[in-house]
Amino acid sequence: MNTSVAIDVRDLSRHFGKFIAVDKVNFSIDYGEIFGFLGPNGAGKSTTIRMLCGILASTGGTASVGGFDVNRQSEQIKEVIGYVSQRFSLYNDLTAQENLEFYGRIYGITGKDLDDRIEEILRLTGLQQWRHQLAGILSGGMKQKLALANAILHKPKVLFLDEPTAGIDPLSRRALWELLYQIADSGVALFVTTHYMEEAERCSHIAFISQGRILKIGRPNDLKDEMTGTLLEVECSPLMKASSLFQKIAGVKGVTAFGTTLHLNTSDMERVKAEVLNAARSGGIDIKAMRPIGASLEDVFASLSDKQDEKH
Repeated sequence: MNTSVAIDVRDLSRHFGKFIAVDKVNFSIDYGEIFGFLGPNGAGKSTTIRMLCGILASTGGTASVGGFDVNRQSEQIKEVIGYVSQRFSLYNDLTAQENLEFYGRIYGITGKDLDDRIEEILRLTGLQQWRHQLAGILSGGMKQKLALANAILHKPKVLFLDEPTAGIDPLSRRALWELLYQIADSGVALFVTTHYMEEAERCSHIAFISQGRILKIGRPNDLKDEMTGTLLEVECSPLMKASSLFQKIAGVKGVTAFGTTLHLNTSDMERVKAEVLNAARSGGIDIKAMRPIGASLEDVFASLSDKQDEKH
């Protein structure tokens, strides 16, 4: 048994009647790693988390979390994991410290051990000066820090975070990620779902999931490097008319709008450049600039989604 592996998933599936929510997914996460789980709404992210937390039984396959089987040892799993949801779920009419005291006792921490742990957590999260504030009147960023403080109070080995920065400002988002790095550095495995591609860049590894299936897993930079030489950025107007025209060009596998530009995923860069100019002349499109570019994670995900659509 590999003691460095925090989560190990093999052909994990979940069916709801004839609907396949999660379809034979495979991945593993080491302790100290931040693993990003990306995908659109309805892709299977939350169902996967529920199975890994021992809340929902799988239909097929196997998975272990913290060394425990998700189907046979769900109670042990709940003792070694922490969970932070997108929606604030602590008590609004208790102070930050009262929330930590309440949940600490539920975790079985009492007396001086609980007092010391709360002080340690308040220092780590920077919540000392808000300890006597009612949770309900904290800012969005502070609420998420409090939710994180509560999730790690019992020193879990694995931490699940489901869209943890949704709805909070950029500065609070950055501060929260600095905390996540500190937690990962202590040896905790972090499983993070997010819609923000710039956050995915911060992860050690990321997995793209769509329609219940893993499309790709890898390090962010490696995934972007795989698309080197395939992306053409075209600054043009009118933008959406140009998008419709360029999608019809042979060798263009996908078109994505970014501000005043289009990113064309191509299989033949030079030929597509010439065809874009021809299409622009005949379609009344004004092209201001055109150049090959490196891929972003959003480009990677768009490309993977296009390939999946072609299969269906």
